[in-house]
Formats: sequence, structure tokens, C-alpha cells
Amino acid sequence: MASARLLRGILPLLLLLLPALASARDRGELTILSYHEIADKTDALTPAYAVTPTNFLRQMDWLRNHGYRFVSIDDLLASRAGKRPLPDKAVLVTFDDAYQSVFVHAWPVLEMFRIPAVVSVVGTWLDGKEFVDVDGKQQPRKTMISWEALREMRQSGLVEVGSHSWDLHRGILANPQGNVEAAATSRRWLPEQRRYEDEASYRRRIEADLSRSVSEIRKRTGKRPRVITWPYGRYNATSVAIAERLGFQVGLTLLDGANGPGTPLLALRRLIVEGDLTLPAFAKELEEREEDVSDEDRPQSIAHVDLDAIYDPDPAQQERNLAHLLDRLIWLNVNTVYLQAFADPDANGSADAVYFPSRRLPMRADLFNRVAWQIRTRTQVRRLYAWFPALAFELPPGDPASRDVVTALPVAEGETAGRVDMAYRRLSPFSPRARQAIREIYEDLARSASFDGLLFHDDLTLSDREDASPPALETYRSWGLPGSVEAIRRSDDLVGRWTIFKINALDDFAMELAAIVRREQPALVTARNLYAQVVLQPRAEAWYAQSLDNSLARYDFTAIMAMPYMENAPDPAAFYRDLVAEVKARGAMKKVVFELQAVDWRQDSKPIPSDELAGTIRMLFELGVQHVGYYPDTPMKNHPDPAVIRRVLSQRPAPPRAAP
Repeated sequence: MASARLLRGILPLLLLLLPALASARDRGELTILSYHEIADKTDALTPAYAVTPTNFLRQMDWLRNHGYRFVSIDDLLASRAGKRPLPDKAVLVTFDDAYQSVFVHAWPVLEMFRIPAVVSVVGTWLDGKEFVDVDGKQQPRKTMISWEALREMRQSGLVEVGSHSWDLHRGILANPQGNVEAAATSRRWLPEQRRYEDEASYRRRIEADLSRSVSEIRKRTGKRPRVITWPYGRYNATSVAIAERLGFQVGLTLLDGANGPGTPLLALRRLIVEGDLTLPAFAKELEEREEDVSDEDRPQSIAHVDLDAIYDPDPAQQERNLAHLLDRLIWLNVNTVYLQAFADPDANGSADAVYFPSRRLPMRADLFNRVAWQIRTRTQVRRLYAWFPALAFELPPGDPASRDVVTALPVAEGETAGRVDMAYRRLSPFSPRARQAIREIYEDLARSASFDGLLFHDDLTLSDREDASPPALETYRSWGLPGSVEAIRRSDDLVGRWTIFKINALDDFAMELAAIVRREQPALVTARNLYAQVVLQPRAEAWYAQSLDNSLARYDFTAIMAMPYMENAPDPAAFYRDLVAEVKARGAMKKVVFELQAVDWRQDSKPIPSDELAGTIRMLFELGVQHVGYYPDTPMKNHPDPAVIRRVLSQRPAPPRAAP
């Protein structure tokens, strides 16, 4: 069973997430149950995840009596090979960590009911020592299953022995500040050398571990394992590729939900059966999977945090700032955080540096990993997004790509009326050199920490005067347009075509960047900032090269910047109502975040009163808004007031259930 510290950091962020490797949400054809200890709490090593023998028997009996059909790994592979479909209400039973209690208390039930199961073992926990290191704690070897018991169960034909790694079910030093994180996906921090392990060393470490696990299981049980149960549910493209080379066919995660035909075999979702789960609650969990409840159905309360406000050149002060942020997030009781991963000390909207090691940008401080891990292990936050630019990077002057920037025609008098023009310095999305630089920055981000989502900054935009750089003009010609922005702008028809092309080019690039991050964060969800005028004025699509409809189709969530003071809206209440009406008209309330402003930048960043912000949130809830956030959270000034915001968030009405 996983250590409390690591599980607290990983499970809240994995539970309820739908793997983004599948192209669309699948109707569930298979539910996989994840058990750990089958023991009374008084006898359990980790009581929270121990299901009593009586409750386990009741659950198996309930499944049989309510039409569920137990299936095996052979059944699953046959179904995916097109040989025979899985039965309706198919269930696969799995046990992680291979405790002795599984043999003592679960095995008799499996035998009596003829239930196929997977039992996954951590190699080092089954060695011959009197005591073994189980997640940093010395436990008697007898608490773990014996190889003899595993052979008996396997030879029955009911039990598949899977790998839970040889020695990856533990934490390793993962940053200079001393955080211990999952060994399977973290790059080890090497304090003597003041660096992280390189990618080649990381790959060798993972391959050596899984190879040893395969060899030992085959030697001890007589059969090569086909199932890899990812330690702590964490995996990435590197570990999946290694597992495939070693002959693994099925991978089990801790992502919650049912599995459909599109769910990758090496990233199957499971329901963790916890110790305090009553039989009615167990039944409800299974019912939710049949109803295809997804994370989009669960309301998000979001604090948008500037890491620049936490950074301090004095490490001791920086730690005090972080401690204050953690306390504040707990008191706010938000469940989602958008966390800045880039440094923008001059507040011009572009990344001067980043908060993780990078090949293409300076590192202001190695801080993103530390803060992300502390938030997920010490607060109630369920989902953490890396907030990051798509184009707004100020590369060092010596970098050849630094010159490949977005250029624009001069602004005519009065041309900016009715719009917000941030005019960030951005790299051109049409420059191959710039795109490669951005790809490498995103690779570095993905390897730097564990996170759940990616929020694309509001720099993912091109105005109706941009981009006029040579690579952009060459691209326009390839689209069948004139190779001149001036010529395009002379025709409304050409501007319309140009706008649609640009919208899709930007979104395509964002999806390419998300795919890079998914190599390390396979369950990644995406969100993007969208200007409010794009929702309210059809003409604004050309102003920003953004579209609400495109955004809803391409990203998991769209964070509309519902900021009336930034937009100079004469009637803020009407502004909010109009935004909600447009989103409702598209039936998109589940996919849209209404992101409010906590300061008025047009008045020297004057704070919006907390009561006003709370009143707006309350009004949006009454209008049916599901996801709400605000920017910025200002920890050092304690704004907005957490007591006020917590109170209104606690009054959120429950989302309506889907009709039967």
C-alpha cells in the first residue's frame, strides 16, 4: 500500500480524471476494481485502504446478484482483438501490493465464486528478509504474500500475477528542496552534483527495474507477467514504451472511471475501493460509471496564482511565502489551482524566465515542482494546472529563434476601439525555429513536475494586424491568400478566410504542445484563456483569431476572461448575463470557466472588493454557472478575503443530474 504522503499527493489529482489519450469519452464496457488489503482496520498496515473480509464478501456477492459479470485478462485481450465481446456490466477485480491478507481472506471468496483476478507484486517487498521496506516503513515480511501462495493462485487459472515494479513503489528525492515524489515518473535530484538525472539515465533506471520484475515473476511463478500496475498510478510515454518492449499488454492506473474501446490497454482506469465504502456507496460508485459521469460534471472553484508573488531571492522568505499560500488555499477551500510556471517580473505578459530547468530560457528559480507538490500534498486542491504561454517567450538574445517574432501593421487611429489589445511580445507560430524552441520549452515543463492540466495563457492570439513576419506571409500564400497583410485586409471576404485559418493554426499548435506534455502527463486536460469580446461580438473573432466554438471543440475547458472593468463594460451585471447567455445557447456550461478579475488594472491594479467579487460569484451560480475562478490571487496582501470567498463557494448549488 502506498505511503500516505505520496498517495495524498497523487491520488486526489488522479482520481476522477479521464485519460486524455482516448480521443473521446467512451461509454463504459469494463469497470476495474482496485483493492489493497482485505483485513480489519485493527490488523491493517494502512487502514484507510483496508476492506474488511466481510465487506469484500458482501461486495462480490452484491455484484453477482446485480447482473455484473466477472472477466479475466484473457477476456479483455480477446475483446480488444475482436474475437469476442465483453459481457454487459463486465468487472475485473485487481489487488495491488500483494498483501498476505489477500491470500488469507480474498482468495477463498475468489475460489468459491470463480472470480478471475489480478494480483500485482512489488518485487522488493517479497524478498527473503525478515523485514521489508514498504514505502519507507519497515514491515514484517510475513505481512506480504509468499511466492508459494502466488503460485497456488496462478495455477488455479483464476489469478493473473502482475508486476507492480521491482522497486519503483517508493518516493525518490525529486527537487532541491527535498520533496520525495514517485520514483517511476520523477527525475531524481542528485544533490552531490546539483542536477537532475538526465533522460538516458532515467530510461535505464526504469528499464532495469521493470526487467528485473519480469524476470523474477517468471522464475517464481512459471509465467511471464502481462499486466503492469503502475506504482501510484503514475506512468508516462517512456515507461509505456519500455513496458511494451518487455511484453506487457495491459497497464492499470489509478485514474477513476469505466473503460471503453478507446481506452488505451496500457492506461486502464480503476475504481479504488476504500475501507469505509459502504455497500450503498459501492453501488452508487458503480452506477456513476454506468451513467458516464465525467470530470466535466464536477464543479471547479479556481484560484489563479502568480508564482512571481511567491518567489523571493531569500530562500527562507520564499518558504514563508509558500507556507502562507498553502494556508490560504486551505482556508479558501478551492478545488483547482492555475499555477504560473513562468516568470514575468516586469509584468509585460511575456516569459522572461521559467520556474524549472530549461534548455531555452533562464530559470529564475527551481520552484514550480516544489510549489506544485506542496499544494497537492498539503491542501484539498484536486486539480493543478500549469499556467503557461504558448507564444509569449522572450528568448535570450543569442538564441536564433529570438528574432522570429510576431510583427504587425501599424495601428490606425481609433482601430483599437472596443477591444483589449495586450500586444505581448510573441514568437511567431509560423516560424519553424520558433516552434522548435517552444516545443523544447514544453518538453522541459512536462518533465519538471507532476500536474493535471495545462492552461494556455491569453497570448494564444493574433490580431487582425498580425502576423506580418516573413514566415507568416509565406504561410498565408500556402493558404491561397495574398502574401501581404495589407492586401488581405482590403477584403472582408479574405479577412474572414484569414481569420479561420489563423484560429485553426493557433489551436493546432496548442494541441501539438499539449501532446508533448502528455508524453509525461498522460491524463492531461487542457484549458485556454479566451477574450470575452470573442463571445459577445462576432467581429471580435478577427480581432483576436479566437473562436468560442473552436475552443469548445478543441480544449477540455475554456476559461473566458469575464472581466468587465478590463473591457470597459458600462454595465458589469449585463456583461456577465450576456456571457452566460451565449455559453448556455451552445449548451456548453460544463466546459466553460468564468474567470473573474480580482483587481482593476485600469486603476493601478486597485483590488476589487471581496464582497463585490463574492456577489458576482453568487450571481453566476444563480445563472447556472458551473466553473468559476478569479485572477489574481494575491497571497501576500490576503486578497480576496478568504473568509468571504469561502462562504460564497460553500453556497454553490449542486449541479443538476442528467435525466435518466
